[in-house]
Amino acid sequence: MSSPRVAIIIYSMYGHIAKLAMAEKAGIEKAGGKADILQVPETLAKEVLDKMNAPAKSDFPIATPDDLPNYDAYLFGVPTRYGNFPAQWKAFWDATGQLWVAGSLAGKYAGMFVSTASLGACPHSPITGLSSFLSGYAHAFDLQNNLEEVHGGSPWGAGTIAGGTGARQPSELELECAKRQGTAFWNIVSKVKFD
Repeated sequence: MSSPRVAIIIYSMYGHIAKLAMAEKAGIEKAGGKADILQVPETLAKEVLDKMNAPAKSDFPIATPDDLPNYDAYLFGVPTRYGNFPAQWKAFWDATGQLWVAGSLAGKYAGMFVSTASLGACPHSPITGLSSFLSGYAHAFDLQNNLEEVHGGSPWGAGTIAGGTGARQPSELELECAKRQGTAFWNIVSKVKFD
């Protein structure tokens, strides 16, 4: 079995996330693994960055959406802006629509580390928001986009609509989505060695 390909993908304006990324990489290497550090493209003009007293960017390669399918697992380094992703990360994720529709990232392992301005800052919003980018229609696109009948579910997983009284039961389409999700889930976890 080959080693998983791990990407540490970051955005770092003031260097905090870049330093954490190097520590993450060191931890992976200490455990016997390897990882590449990539950074999402900057969206701010140099003049704006200069006014913000932002230091020069690290020399890490620039990540593109096309890079993502080449990796088995990711660690995402995200500084918070107003309790959420900064615009640079949002612009990067906005460019991954075709990967999302194809489910190219669904089922991959991911982790996240953050930087906040204070203890009162909200580091969990970017972490929970990340789940939507790592989902997609990998296994049930045809069913989820069926407009011939009302149904539950989403790219995040199977679902049903019970109705206000709970009288409606899962449809065949909803049950098929659940079966596909169960199969996909097993195909992922069956490859992992659990102690």
